[in-house]
Amino acid sequence: MIPVLLDQSALAQHPDAVVADVRWYLDGRDGRAAYEAGHLPGAIWVDLDRQLSAHDAAPTEGRHPLPTPEAFAAAMTRLGVSDTTPVIAYDDTGGVTAGRLVVMLRMLGHDAALLDGGLLAWTGDVDTGWVEPMPSAEPFTPKPWPAERLADADETARVAASNGADGVAIDARAHERFTGAVAMVDPRPGHIPGARSAPWASVIGPDGRLLEPDRLRAHYAALGASDGDRAVAYCGSGVSACVNIIAMEHAGLGTPRLYVGSWSGWSADPDRPAALAE
Repeated sequence: MIPVLLDQSALAQHPDAVVADVRWYLDGRDGRAAYEAGHLPGAIWVDLDRQLSAHDAAPTEGRHPLPTPEAFAAAMTRLGVSDTTPVIAYDDTGGVTAGRLVVMLRMLGHDAALLDGGLLAWTGDVDTGWVEPMPSAEPFTPKPWPAERLADADETARVAASNGADGVAIDARAHERFTGAVAMVDPRPGHIPGARSAPWASVIGPDGRLLEPDRLRAHYAALGASDGDRAVAYCGSGVSACVNIIAMEHAGLGTPRLYVGSWSGWSADPDRPAALAE
């Protein structure tokens, strides 16, 4: 499998890759409009809401539940991705949204990587307008989402409450959302009891690139999360949590499980407790 993180120079080594622009914004800005205003040459736009998420799920499944394997496979085929097509994804926020596609593909054993720094660090030309995807002549075969790479609400609660004995749950939202000072789009403020605040922005430098592996290892060690294979990553809706998953894998710390429902799903269940402050 290709490395989880690639720099701009590595694109030339993967001429068969689909370059995917996965811009999406929590503040409501239009990701497609941003793509059409300027994107990497040949890149196609991926719709996080429609192609990387399910619809009409229960609120406790969160704002961005995983699509069915069949729906995801159909979306990938329409985007020109077959079983053997590498995918290199980027955005303009350090991987906050592009990471979702990378993690989804890699958990299925598919070659996928995040373009380090994305559009912020890009030094080449950019194109404007719309690039119509060329559907793949070969299919993307539906595969079940692997249970060993995911955690549900109960498992996340157990890990978070173990205080490190059974791993840690790390919350990628901004710290003020973690503490409950800001609720934004969440049904309730706060965080999963026992979880640790691990904002995605903490692992990205001012140039939009991930921090160097030694700095990442120090960062996660301070959180008690040096063993990524025993960690559960969550956020607001299972999107920005993928930055922590990619960062830990890049740093050689293992690969956390993803709680897809995340805080939007957890806080939609009135029986689930919410912790504040910390």
